[in-house]
Amino acid sequence: MKNISKTFVVFFIVMIIIAGFLSLFDNSGNQKTEIGLGQLAEKIKAGEVEKIEVRNNELRVALMDKSEIVVHKESVESLSEALVNYGLSDAELRNTNITIKTETGWEYWLSVMLPFVLPFILIVAFIFFVTRQVQGVNKRAMSFGQSDAREEKPEDKKKQKVKFDQVAGAKEAKAELEEIVQFLEHPKKFIELGARIPKGVLLVGHPGCGKTLLARAVAGEAGVPFFYVSGSEFVEMFVGVGASRVRSLFEKAKKNAPCIIFLDELDAVGRRRGTGLGGSHDEREQTLNQILVEMDGFEPNEGVIVLAATNRPDVLDPALLRPGRFDRRVTVDLPDLKDREDILKIHAQGKPLASDVNLNTLAARTPGFSGADLANLLNEAAILAAKNNKKQVEMADALESIDKVMIGPARKSRMLSEKEKKITAYHEAGHAVVAHMSPNADPVHKVSIISRGQAGGYTIKLPTEDKHMHTYSEFLDDMAVLLGGYAAEKLVFGEITTGATSDLKRATDTAKDLVMQYGMSKKLGPRTFGEREELIFLGREISEQRDYSEKLAEKIDEEIADYVNEAYKNATNILTKNRATLERVTAELLVKEVLEREEFERIMKGKTEPAVEEKKIKLAKTQIPD
Repeated sequence: MKNISKTFVVFFIVMIIIAGFLSLFDNSGNQKTEIGLGQLAEKIKAGEVEKIEVRNNELRVALMDKSEIVVHKESVESLSEALVNYGLSDAELRNTNITIKTETGWEYWLSVMLPFVLPFILIVAFIFFVTRQVQGVNKRAMSFGQSDAREEKPEDKKKQKVKFDQVAGAKEAKAELEEIVQFLEHPKKFIELGARIPKGVLLVGHPGCGKTLLARAVAGEAGVPFFYVSGSEFVEMFVGVGASRVRSLFEKAKKNAPCIIFLDELDAVGRRRGTGLGGSHDEREQTLNQILVEMDGFEPNEGVIVLAATNRPDVLDPALLRPGRFDRRVTVDLPDLKDREDILKIHAQGKPLASDVNLNTLAARTPGFSGADLANLLNEAAILAAKNNKKQVEMADALESIDKVMIGPARKSRMLSEKEKKITAYHEAGHAVVAHMSPNADPVHKVSIISRGQAGGYTIKLPTEDKHMHTYSEFLDDMAVLLGGYAAEKLVFGEITTGATSDLKRATDTAKDLVMQYGMSKKLGPRTFGEREELIFLGREISEQRDYSEKLAEKIDEEIADYVNEAYKNATNILTKNRATLERVTAELLVKEVLEREEFERIMKGKTEPAVEEKKIKLAKTQIPD
């Protein structure tokens, strides 16, 4: 309708322009004076008339003075008769140059037909264009149920192919997927042994771990057509459209077999049926049913391998995960230390790095980072270097980008008062000192009182190696570290601030997990409490169903409180015994604002710089303002 309206407006404007042009053409020329036949006869007698041109009932008279006049006569009477009646003699008529013009030829027909033909042509053209538009709408309506999957063909040289050697880390996932590639390249050796290649492979992992990249690498290695479509593209307002698009997609794939179909974000259409989370209609269920039938229904589906990716496997329908559909479930984990270094090497290509940049150090500083996070890290470092007009990316830029990705950009406009700055310094020093003195806590890598994101300051502690399991002692020490800032404020100032809110919440959550999830309760024994329905992301729950009594709930609350109180006492004891160390770290922080690992460990050994000692003396003499 939008295109039809546009055509109508254009047609209307064209009609106005043509009408104006014709009007201008019809009224073109100088305005001529009109007189009667009697006056014309007098002018002929006076010899003022040079020529008379007769056009039907109109007389165009050219005078001796080069002017023109117009005279009209009756249609039933000839010109000579009319002039004789006005007293003109035969001799005077013969001496007058009279020419009779008859409108014939193309000029006549143009003047007669153009006012009728031109509007007719324009109306026909308007109807033609409107019909074309309506046909286009109908054509799009008929193709509404067709799949819009993007296809990448092996012979397409415009698109860069991804190979397995361009995907760092994910060794186990690549090993699983290499079997798919071998089957597509050499299916005969598998078929001779009676082996059947999996029809579907489900890639599961946290966001940014490289699931889509691995799927592209499979297509690039196998050299077969690759159909890419997102799960959300099947979901439409009208029921049945998604199912129609699934049928269309698999029909295209069967014609190009062997080939690969990649369904990204499978959870958009693959949610468990009957949960009521699909909205007010059952479009998702219809689409899911069609996917199930196409993957393993009555008709054979040989040569079409379905790869799918999701970071929410807990919401998928069980029928998708049974053998014959998604036979394999490949987990793409977060990269470990070696994998992170390899990923950084790949993303460092094309970026001029300074000689002081150590990718191994960056990998050690980024535990828990996904491949996308690491790519973003180096990109932020390059942006920071360019912003400072540098020719190379330096280590300082990379370290700054780590803090920016983890916590947020530095808020230099947020100016703290001297009192708030001193409280923040003691708070962060409390975290750092407790972490250093706790045998099972991770070492401190950085302490800062520069505001970033929502944090007034921060303390970063990182493990020396990647961990997959955590011990009871580590949890206790971690809670003590979390409450180190709270304990420092209470110890030094005798009161606390709102700066410890996040620490208290994290410590409480850790104590709650110890009691309810990890079976590490001292009083309630080795069991879990509560059934969690994880329906949002990996590790995130939206509901918890109680499977314990109110009496047990009271005991759970008591033990959580005991764990938090015990962690607070441990942190207070450590800071009380190491009060001098706490003061040294605080003084250094107030001077430098940022302490790296080497500087912090030097202070913990009792070594300080002379400038810092002077600052410490001044701070000791300065009373905290009210």
